[in-house]
Amino acid sequence: MQHLSNTINTNGYIANEDDLQNITNRIKATTDISHIHEFLGTRTSEKWLTIAKNNLPLLMLDHANCEKKAAGTAMNLIFRYEFHRELQERLAQLVREEMLHYEQVLTLMTQRGIEWSHLPAGRYAKGLLKHKRTWEPAAMVDVLIIGAFIEARSCERFSALADVIDDEKLARYYKYLLKSESRHYEDYLHLAQSLCDESIDERVAFFRTVEADLIDSPDDEIRFHSGIPSWV
Repeated sequence: MQHLSNTINTNGYIANEDDLQNITNRIKATTDISHIHEFLGTRTSEKWLTIAKNNLPLLMLDHANCEKKAAGTAMNLIFRYEFHRELQERLAQLVREEMLHYEQVLTLMTQRGIEWSHLPAGRYAKGLLKHKRTWEPAAMVDVLIIGAFIEARSCERFSALADVIDDEKLARYYKYLLKSESRHYEDYLHLAQSLCDESIDERVAFFRTVEADLIDSPDDEIRFHSGIPSWV
């Protein structure tokens, strides 16, 4: 995760490298996400990419919702698990970063004349959360593992979309996101492992299968984390 000094300086101003105008006008950033591909159980299908690149206004609205929800989830964890100091520190940084991204996506939407409207959530997060265990600390471990997969899938799709969309400035923005987003899943996994003595590998493998099935199975909606469009 980026240190706050790399995102917002001590005076509260956005650092130059995180200024949206600079991001969307400079050469595309290059970030190796091979570790993301290794972590996930499957890659985004060409069918999803074909539909997604032709529905960017909807995808941008869903992306904004995702950034806001990610910040909200992290805040909820901060309040719920106040005894965990490292979680407090790491998630406080994540909240600020996700909210910065939320503001940036809103600005990009405004620049493209995309109005804000209500967009119901897809099946993805619910499909993962329904497998969460109900007792502690297992419930918290599962929530953090699920968070890791959501962040990893977001990163994988940012990268895939950046390579196929015609909106060059948006493509640069998606490439910019890879640097921070590609580390978020590792932060979530680290926190999950810190809560228990036994290895979390078995639960990670379980959710890898669940997540891959949600991505590879037919889906009646197009969302940032939806499955293969059923109408194609």
